[in-house]
Amino acid sequence: MAATFQSLGASSSLSTPNSFDSKLFHVPRPKSLAERKGGSLFVRSDLFPDNGSKLKVGRAGNLAVNAVATKGHSSSTASKPGHEVLLFEALREGLDEEMQRDPCVCVIGEDVGHYGGSYKVTKGLATKYGDLRVLDTPIAENSFTGMGIGAAMTGLRPVIEGMNMGFLLLAFNQISNNCGMLHYTSGGQFTIPVVIRGPGGVGRQLGAEHSQRLESYFQSIPGIQMVACSTPYNAKGLMKAAIRSENPVILFEHVLLYNLKERIPDEEYVVSLEEAEMVRPGEHITILTYSRMRYHVMQAAKTLVNKGYDPEVIDIRSLKPFDLFTIGNSVKKTHRVLIVEECMRTGGIGASLTAAINENFHDYLDAPIVCLSSQDVPTPYAGTLEDWTVVQPAQIVTAVEQLCR
Repeated sequence: MAATFQSLGASSSLSTPNSFDSKLFHVPRPKSLAERKGGSLFVRSDLFPDNGSKLKVGRAGNLAVNAVATKGHSSSTASKPGHEVLLFEALREGLDEEMQRDPCVCVIGEDVGHYGGSYKVTKGLATKYGDLRVLDTPIAENSFTGMGIGAAMTGLRPVIEGMNMGFLLLAFNQISNNCGMLHYTSGGQFTIPVVIRGPGGVGRQLGAEHSQRLESYFQSIPGIQMVACSTPYNAKGLMKAAIRSENPVILFEHVLLYNLKERIPDEEYVVSLEEAEMVRPGEHITILTYSRMRYHVMQAAKTLVNKGYDPEVIDIRSLKPFDLFTIGNSVKKTHRVLIVEECMRTGGIGASLTAAINENFHDYLDAPIVCLSSQDVPTPYAGTLEDWTVVQPAQIVTAVEQLCR
């Protein structure tokens, strides 16, 4: 055990700002081309297997009713190759492909079997793969999450669906004390290749217990990676990458984005778990966002362009760790930063991102960082009050105008 700890401590950490302590994470060794063709996924995107096709950055396209087309990007997708899917179908495609590729991949959760999941992400998989690989569980989040973590320790790759992210608070002990720590506390003897996923965010009158923004709850757990999907393209790519990762990954899906439609490639692709997406290049201000707020930002961008502003919009996607390479290059160019999130203001993702930017790029800022977050209140049931708790496009426009004066 002592020798194991010594060798683990000697391994080098990732050479990017805000990177993880390598003691907490499994960092795979570089492999030969033949091994990579077998489907291994590595920590950095430049180590992805090259299957002859470039990984294209997803664009907003026709995903939001009032989204602005990016520079040099047509909003029409009819002539593009690939096939159109809704976001929940893209998640299912990614899960299905990984279950076909690797018999160790399994699904655990409430109603994930023949019912097909609460948002139909697992529809048809129980019939295809059987009830042992798509396992329906009792309503006991702590039990089936702990079982999934134990299964990961034995070599399986479980995908745990919480039905709603708020319910996974009942499994917080398993996620924090077991899932995040066991690689470290075992001296590297165990890896925990588990994916924890499910819908979250503020819905439409779903009430406080079903409209929670829990990213901030999980971000402080050592040993956990977190990503948030916002388009069908990155939903499928992040799902596949998360399943292949040797680290535990929490995949945040937004309850209001499941029916977004986009054309995605027919060929297989994987999206890096640690890279942000440049949604709209610009010059005047950097707007950092993720998940549903991407579309509020793009709505606001249409108004801002008409007012003469040129905002740069980045979907950070990786909530832990942050892609400070992409973010830093943008800050060096625009010198102003606006963060737009649905998470709570106190201790939220925006607060951590503000600290990271100030620590690493303070000298490039011409104005203080502004963070627009949801109000620190339980989400009201009444629709009008619910809207008041979440950042709206008009607030984004006002913030940009004030920052760019």
